[in-house]
Amino acid sequence: MNPDDLQAQATEQTGLDDFGDPSYREGLERYCDALVQEARLNDLGKVALPPSLVAALVNRLKVVDWAKRHPAVTEERVEAPVVVIGMFRAGTTFLSHLLDADPANRALLGWESQDSVPPPLPGERTTGPRVDAAQGGVDMLELLNPAISAIHHEAAADPTECIAVMGQAFQSISWEAIANVPSYGAWWRAGDNRGAYDYHRLVLQTLQSAGVRGRWTLKSPHHALALDALVDTYPDARLVLLHRDPATLTGSVCSLINVMSSTFSDADHRSYIAAHWSDTLEESINRIEDFRARRPEHPILDVRYADLARDPVGTVRGIYGSLGLEASPGAFDAMDAHLAAHPRGEFGGHRYDVTEFGLTEAAVRDRFRAYIERYGVEGEHLAAPAG
Repeated sequence: MNPDDLQAQATEQTGLDDFGDPSYREGLERYCDALVQEARLNDLGKVALPPSLVAALVNRLKVVDWAKRHPAVTEERVEAPVVVIGMFRAGTTFLSHLLDADPANRALLGWESQDSVPPPLPGERTTGPRVDAAQGGVDMLELLNPAISAIHHEAAADPTECIAVMGQAFQSISWEAIANVPSYGAWWRAGDNRGAYDYHRLVLQTLQSAGVRGRWTLKSPHHALALDALVDTYPDARLVLLHRDPATLTGSVCSLINVMSSTFSDADHRSYIAAHWSDTLEESINRIEDFRARRPEHPILDVRYADLARDPVGTVRGIYGSLGLEASPGAFDAMDAHLAAHPRGEFGGHRYDVTEFGLTEAAVRDRFRAYIERYGVEGEHLAAPAG
């Protein structure tokens, strides 16, 4: 977990040594310290996580080098991206898949977020050796922890979270999802995140520079916690906020984090997970409300998950209308076809219960009562745990 050793490995793999903006380094150092001091990693975690950090550094090196050798990349315009903000498990993945069915849109795909150079050519977006290699990593993770596929299956060629890119700047909620590291989380949330968003923009510029273009449709729970940095980087971004029952959000995200982090730690982190991710939901809501009050020139489109679940394509039509987006011919039919080909529960049901984490549905909803009433959020019946 030594940052110098990790950087040396990345340099050895690539022959490169320019990591770009040095703001990434403090995050790398703090995360390494937190892994050693707080995460209580098991043997697999001690073996598996350092290569993940090296892989993030490797892609960063390649992106920085590519932009240096192709200066026109930094002149690329990322125009008016559609950015879905909100907490984990609010339905952002579902919405992003529907948006990606429209050829006018251009999602950030899983494989290219981790292996961005050279940027994909038209026709290489969803197939090829790099896609296959990334899918091998997905398959290995799901083999190590099969529960992940039911909770959040994401193929290499599927739309992914922006956090994968933010992780290469080491200011990202992604690193908190695989290991329980309170000091690191507190550090990045207190910062301005400008370095992470500058790097995020560079990656998008790189990825579109070879001709795979379109209207970027992005999503991440990170954005709700860093809206100023987001809109300062993308002043014309169109923001969409999904609202969902806080009891569902809390139960689902606690279950997700517990499953993911338990791959790399045998310790019982449930008490911390319950407190930390409940607080994260509240902090996300508070930061969004603060942003809305301070910066009304950047409107946020509110969408209820319940509406999206009842009428997915109709709700997306409404989003297009509200944002003034033009759909490709046949785009909404393609969304209907996607729904037919990928029914709910395709990879198994995700069962969770907030009581597993020492919480109750009533207490969670009471904590977020003002939010529920403000946005007319519908309550959901939580699935009982298996067994």
